[in-house]
Amino acid sequence: MPFSQKSLDFLFENRLHDSKEWFLEHKNEYETLVKAPLTELSAALGPVMLELDPQLTTDPAVGKTISRIRRDTRFTHDKSLYRDNMWIVYKRGKMYGREVPGLYFEVFSDGHFGYGCGFYDASTAYMETLRAQVRARTPAWKKADKALRAQQVFALDGERYKRPHFPDAPAAQRDWLELRGISFNARRRDPELLFSDRLADELAKDFRLLAPLYGFLLEVAHQQRAETVQRPWELEQKG
Repeated sequence: MPFSQKSLDFLFENRLHDSKEWFLEHKNEYETLVKAPLTELSAALGPVMLELDPQLTTDPAVGKTISRIRRDTRFTHDKSLYRDNMWIVYKRGKMYGREVPGLYFEVFSDGHFGYGCGFYDASTAYMETLRAQVRARTPAWKKADKALRAQQVFALDGERYKRPHFPDAPAAQRDWLELRGISFNARRRDPELLFSDRLADELAKDFRLLAPLYGFLLEVAHQQRAETVQRPWELEQKG
């Protein structure tokens, strides 16, 4: 079943009440209006995700591909129990690792939704490796940069340095080098699409545009891992 206005209303009202008792009283609505559409969408997008990367985890029963509506409040000042957004994420390896990119879809109670690929919080080591590949103008980066500029669906996002760190780099490289984190995101507010059976097909078409961009992020992950494995040997040799 597709999302509906009732799906959004539930997310809003549940967050407004922010009560375990209220949620348990309305859990059937959550299962029907929110979790079921997410599960169906996750399954429908699985084949295109495996086109992009056969090693991605796409089965909710195997990995944490669908978010929990209950928030983890252990490490945040905001102690609200429930979120007003839900998402699907596809990753390989450790689901929330900082060294491997992921692909995602996210829906909010106000009706807007987003999707794309990248990191929620990339590690410093990962970003250092990425910048090295950008500065070296590797084939993977040139292919990704060309793909980024050839489409108008996804934007290059990420927190930027407050002061330029690479003022002398070419403009095309600075777009990448000045980022502290990285993702490629599309943000939309289109209830006609969100509430329709066309959503999975439209998303699949757009996700295929990400192939060179996701491929570059994955190449950086492979390189960063190789560097991490190599360092102890290098230190031993120098000793």
